[in-house]
Amino acid sequence: MSAKTLLLPLAICLALASATACPAADGLTLADAWTVIASKRFVDLTHAFAPGIPHWPGFPDETRQTVYGYEPGQGTKGSGFYAQLFTHVGQWGTHVDPPAHFVQGLRTVDQIDVKEMLLPLVVLDVHEAAAKNPDYTVTMDDVRAWETRHGQIPRGAFVALRTDWSARWPDMAAMQNKDAGGISHTPGWSLEVLRYLYEERGVTASGHETTDTDPGAATSRNDYSLEAYILGRNRYQIELLAHLDEVPESGALVVATFPKPKEGSGFPARVFAILP
Repeated sequence: MSAKTLLLPLAICLALASATACPAADGLTLADAWTVIASKRFVDLTHAFAPGIPHWPGFPDETRQTVYGYEPGQGTKGSGFYAQLFTHVGQWGTHVDPPAHFVQGLRTVDQIDVKEMLLPLVVLDVHEAAAKNPDYTVTMDDVRAWETRHGQIPRGAFVALRTDWSARWPDMAAMQNKDAGGISHTPGWSLEVLRYLYEERGVTASGHETTDTDPGAATSRNDYSLEAYILGRNRYQIELLAHLDEVPESGALVVATFPKPKEGSGFPARVFAILP
């Protein structure tokens, strides 16, 4: 059996990884899965975070302090090891937004099941349209074109919106792209597409390269209704993804991981793709 033929059952096997052996009809095991997966290319979809990176303007900047240093005089005390104190909001860098970020009583970061972190990856590529029109929002025509090329968007998928906006990182002004009147011009999602993805196709989560789910023209008037829609469905999203230009539209897997702060409102994430 070829590696290409193995990919789909192996993806299912990994997603169901609750036992040493996967209950696939052809007897594939997790060891078989790992043999194939380890041979694949991995693409990091995460920006490294640091003080001064682009962020929602209402949040304070990150601060860092070396509290233990390798040598005397470095940090609070020299100890032979290195430790830093990080102070930042949960929505920092490439990060997860749990449902509770917008909707009181819905799931916090620690309540997101690990089975929601390994998913088929769908990339809706609108980077050419966004280059021509920075206010571009993804349309149902874009989705129909994807499904014509690749088939129906799989249930449980993670859908990422590729705009190539991450190429502007880490320039805050370029990411915000404000005009002389202070209005931000950035691409984003549309309610029609989000409803289709979550209500008809049953996707698990979504993500994008911009600071916000909603386009800049909306956030400039304090309209975050599209983010509210996603989180209000008790689903999570990942913001500020990177390197989607290195990932195919279909056939990859995504691993979206993040720490587990109790009752957490958000946290920096480490997200990567495994290419077919």
